Amino acid sequence: MPVGCYQKIVAADAGWTHLNMEARLMQQGDTWTGNTGDNEYGFILLSGNFSATTSKGNWATSNGRKHVFAGIAHTLYLPRHTDFFITATSPVLDIAAGWCKADADFPAKFKTPAEAAIEIRGGDNATRQINSLIEPGFGASKLVAVEVYTPAGNWSSYPAHKHDERNTSADGQLLEAALEELYFFKMQGDGAFAIQQVYTEDRSLDEVIKTHNNDVVLVPKGYHPVVAGHGYPCYYLNFLAGSDQSLANTPDPNHVWMFDAWTGKDPRVPLVTAAMNEDSTI
Repeated sequence: MPVGCYQKIVAADAGWTHLNMEARLMQQGDTWTGNTGDNEYGFILLSGNFSATTSKGNWATSNGRKHVFAGIAHTLYLPRHTDFFITATSPVLDIAAGWCKADADFPAKFKTPAEAAIEIRGGDNATRQINSLIEPGFGASKLVAVEVYTPAGNWSSYPAHKHDERNTSADGQLLEAALEELYFFKMQGDGAFAIQQVYTEDRSLDEVIKTHNNDVVLVPKGYHPVVAGHGYPCYYLNFLAGSDQSLANTPDPNHVWMFDAWTGKDPRVPLVTAAMNEDSTI
């Protein structure tokens, strides 16, 4: 894969309002320079190591993972109007950023792999691992980021859910947020793939996509389940932004019975831990 920007989604091109992302492959000494402007940014380390010199502080990684299946991400959150210089300090650096317009300022924050909470979600062959990177309550205006590991052959984001209209209960509790979302896939092994469906209840949107390494799927609305191809574990990085800094969603009513049907968890999870970062040789 050539060095430089290899994946970029701009809100205007995507046909939505909030969410943008970019992924870059960098050689040692290369620097990604910019200013966050009216946006908040989340930089997610996919592999390698970097140093960050910013107008809000300086940070560096030393235990970056060799690839996404060899540990947990480092996360750097930057608020509005922040100058940044992200420099590759390993022979190769793979790094992604998501950003959106912010309504308020929060402190810059650097989050290590050990600080990322691991959640094992689902059950049976819908078991998967979620690592919280910029989770609700993190200290951000609208941006959310999580990374998800799905064992080979398992279903993920399942039962299917949606978050395309803001709904609250009578007492004001947020039941569903209106969020734009993207899935940025990484695969392990030649021929590895996953399949994702994006559909609305009325099927005015109903797409099935075969995804490969470095593919991005946009979810402007509707339900959006994923299944990992048999024999191939699946990784995806989710960025979300919209009405709230939240993951509040509504499951497909046809599938809610499954929440009570699972009998156990897949023993293959967690697929990655923070301890693996220390053992990863870059």
